Order: sequence, then structure tokens, then C-alpha cells
Amino acid sequence: MILLISDLHLEEQRPDISRAFVHFLAERAPQAQALYILGDFFEVWIGDDAMSPFQHDIARALRQLSDSGTRVYLMHGNRDFLIGQAFCREAGCTLLKDPSVIQVDGKPVLLMHGDSLCTLDVGYMKLRRVLRNPLTLFILRRLPLSTRHKLARKLRNESRAQTRMKASEIVDVTPEEVPKVMTAFGVRTLIHGHTHRPAVHTLEVDGEPAQRIVLGDWDKQAWALQIDENGYQQAPFAL
Repeated sequence: MILLISDLHLEEQRPDISRAFVHFLAERAPQAQALYILGDFFEVWIGDDAMSPFQHDIARALRQLSDSGTRVYLMHGNRDFLIGQAFCREAGCTLLKDPSVIQVDGKPVLLMHGDSLCTLDVGYMKLRRVLRNPLTLFILRRLPLSTRHKLARKLRNESRAQTRMKASEIVDVTPEEVPKVMTAFGVRTLIHGHTHRPAVHTLEVDGEPAQRIVLGDWDKQAWALQIDENGYQQAPFAL
């Protein structure tokens, strides 16, 4: 069995989410061979060198799971793309590239955070290319902490304001982009988060049946996708 989650947006201001996550790690996740966290694990991340006591606590909880034998994989999201190897070493997890292909029952499955599929949001895509540029990342990690805090607040506030103003189809996945990406990676199953719209979408890719599974976020309730001998099952549970 493997478990996949995304979009927890962990922060000290939402202790209900962090409590639910720690409980999830202690009670459910140890039964899994692997746990995949597909981005936006934290609401904001300004660098491994700026970890708060709260973030250290989360790292320790992940390390306990990893030490128990469950492999833990973490993918960057649009909120926490500055997470680095120092955090991963402390948490006992492996940083995954976005996108990444894993094998499930001998078949390739594509994992993504999902923001790169929202190609109709032209402004965001331009900003994403700038922020993910290796030179930009190099500079960001070396800015003073106070500057990084201010920049993170500015980007966060602008993102919230712009999302409210944009049409829903612009901030959602571009349907035409999905089969293109799945064809490029040779998969018939794609799993991603980001949009906070949990669902299973069926489609055709190169004339074959395919599916796109969207993970739910952790806000009003929590979501986890479980893959086992019974297939793919996603269900919400209380925070």
C-alpha cells in the first residue's frame, strides 16, 4: 500500500491541520510502504536556514515515520519550492522532482504538484518560470531572512488577490495540457494536487483509457489517496 497527500499548507495558525497530520503519521501512514507528499506541504517556506520550532516539530514527526520503515517522498509545490536537502535530511524524506514517474503494480504513474498544468494562467506561468530559475533560487536562498519574509508575504497576498479575481477555468488545469504531458511520459495515470478539487477524471490518451486523479487539500477536511490491491481510493476524513 502507498499513500499520497498534498496541499496541507501547514502553518502555526492552523493547529487543527498539524494535529490531524501528526495523528495521520502515527496511526495510518506506518501501514504504508511509502508516503508521497505532492507539494504545498507548508503554507510558506523561505529556506531551510529559517526553520521555525513548528517546522522542526513537523520534520521530527516525519523522521519517526521514516525510521519506522515507511519511505517518505516530498515534492515541491508553488508555496514551498525553497525546501531543500537540509530539511529532507532532518525529516528522513527524499525530495522528488516535479514531475516524477513511479511504478505502481508494474505500470508507470506520473506524479506532479499540478501548477505547471494551469497554462491558461499566463501571469502565473511567467512568474513560475522566473522563480524556479536556478539563478533566481540561488539568489533567493542568499537574501537576508527579513527580506525573504517580506517577499514571501508579498507573493502570498498577491496570489490570493489574483486567484479571487481570475475565472475558475484559468486557475484550474488546462484540459488540453493533460494528454500532452501524459503522452510525453508514457503514462495512463496522472496524480496531482494544487487545484484543491479532488476528483477522478477519465480521458483518452493516444486512443487508450486514462485517468487523472486530483488530490484534495487539507482545509475543511483532510484527504488521502490510498493505492493497494483494491485499486485507487481517495476519501476525506475529519481534521
